[in-house]
This record gives sequence, structure tokens and C-alpha cells, in this order.
Amino acid sequence: MKLIWTMVLLMTFTSCKTQNKQTMNTIYDFKVKDINGNDFDFSALKGKKILIVNTASKCGFTPQFEGLEALYEKYKSNNFVVVGFPSNDFGQQDPGTNSEIAEFCQLNYGVTFPMMSKIHVTGDDMAPIYQFLTQKEKNGKKSSSVKWNFQKYIINEDGTLEDFFYSVTKPESKKITNWIESKS
Repeated sequence: MKLIWTMVLLMTFTSCKTQNKQTMNTIYDFKVKDINGNDFDFSALKGKKILIVNTASKCGFTPQFEGLEALYEKYKSNNFVVVGFPSNDFGQQDPGTNSEIAEFCQLNYGVTFPMMSKIHVTGDDMAPIYQFLTQKEKNGKKSSSVKWNFQKYIINEDGTLEDFFYSVTKPESKKITNWIESKS
């Protein structure tokens, strides 16, 4: 009887392990278009800590672009990168084209961190990368919903989701800088 239970447990463990391997992704599995329409492969960021943020040009949180750029400049040589995804999902606060958004970010905030093409971060048209960020069955960590512009997701060097922060958490907050400075 003990042998049968051992076999059942082993088969269950193997089945769960196989299932998790099939359903769990890392950020490195994603390819998107950058704001200029070029391919951007997240696997090029292997070994870096990544902060992903949905942005908007006409939002009360838009000044966070300044903090995001300062964070990027301060830590980019320490295997850290910020990646922005413009979205018009909240209050129609980013209605422009990709080129208009890129120009706005550069002229007003000197943004040099990678900006991607505008996407949906909520609803039926949610981009696959945001499905990964917000669904525990895809990221293996936790579920969330994007509540507003400038919600931040932090990704560890192994490409796995660490946590997320709502819009009110400023880029230069201790929560974020402590995570960047921590050893994995």
C-alpha cells in the first residue's frame, strides 16, 4: 500500500511540475513592438531587473516620467531597466499616436528608457504581456488588475514577477529603490 501511495504522489508531483512548466512564463517569452514600430524582444533583458509601467501623457501622474527617467539613469549601469507601455485605457489620457507620445516624452521629460507601442492593459483587448503581469496562472506569483495609469510591475533578473505597485507609489520610493539595490 505504501508503494502505491508513493507512486500516486510521484505521479501527481510530476503532473503538477509539467503543468506548471507549460503554463508559467517569464517576461523573456514576450516580443512586442517598441514605440517606433521595431521588434523588442524581452529576452534581450535577461539578467536585469525590470520595472514595467503603463504610461499616459495627460494624467495627473504624468510627472512620474521624471522620476522614472531619474531612476533609469541612476541604476541602468546596475542591470536595471524601465520599460514604458503607453495606454489610453484610463480616462482617454493618452489619445496620441506612438510618434506623438514619443515626442511628448522626449520633449517634456527627456525619456531615454525603452518605450513600447501603445497597448491595452485592461479589458478584452489586454495585451498578452499584461495578461502575464496580472494573472497568477501565467506569472506564478499573484493576480492583480491595473487600476490606473503609472501602475508599476517589478520583474526579477530571472524574468519572474516580483510584485506590483499602484500609481501612488512614486518611482523613487524606498520600496522600489530597495528592491533595485537588493541582491537576488
